[in-house]
Amino acid sequence: MVVDGSVKLKNGIIVYGQIKGSVNTKGPVRLAKNAIVKGNIVGSDIRIAGIVEGNISSLGQVTLLKTCKVKGDITYKKLVVEDGAKFEGKCEIVMENSNIS
Repeated sequence: MVVDGSVKLKNGIIVYGQIKGSVNTKGPVRLAKNAIVKGNIVGSDIRIAGIVEGNISSLGQVTLLKTCKVKGDITYKKLVVEDGAKFEGKCEIVMENSNIS
């Protein structure tokens, strides 16, 4: 399945297909191994196993699994990177009173 456009949700999302646009949710975001997002991702807890071409922002934890490929900057409170994960970009820790949108 391919979604051409941005996705905005109150709850979380699990992506198995492709999204050509940003993902913005107050809930968790999960990208499966074969999922692709070409846009920015904002969520409470983000777990990436697929491909992201865009920035990732979370007030919680960002996890880059060994199968992922991320090209973009990551803003996070906690970052977990598995051995084998591919990441090209900058990392920035969120301060306690920060607001991400």
